Amino acid sequence: MNKTEQKEFIKAATRHCAQEGQRLTEPRLHVLGIIAAQTKPIGAYDILDKLASLMEKPKPPTAYRAIDFWIEQGFIHRIESLNAYVPCGSDHRHEGSQFMICDQCGTVIETHLCDLPQPLVDKTKAAHFEMRRWNVELHGMCERCQ
Repeated sequence: MNKTEQKEFIKAATRHCAQEGQRLTEPRLHVLGIIAAQTKPIGAYDILDKLASLMEKPKPPTAYRAIDFWIEQGFIHRIESLNAYVPCGSDHRHEGSQFMICDQCGTVIETHLCDLPQPLVDKTKAAHFEMRRWNVELHGMCERCQ
């Protein structure tokens, strides 16, 4: 995200919190800004380190609570295989996400299939499994690194 996109992203999050009656605390705002400013996924302890330059002695639960809040609100995603976080590049209200992760440079490209592919829907039904969210991660090499 460039600086303008970051500002718009933060404004959208602020509007969302106001509209939904969600508390927008200083740590939450700082954590979202830290994640939005990154060019690659960032881990929780790296977020905590950056948060320390913005707040006095933040503790790990402060960062984790803020991360959990933004995941719940749909503004960030957890990249499971990297144990790291990225800003949501979409409308913040989708049930599934797909990520193409470059193993060379670490770039993450978010893409969206709005519906789970039918074979997976069939498998969940056959297993009597109630799916609540889904995430697909594809590892490979981006165009720049090829």
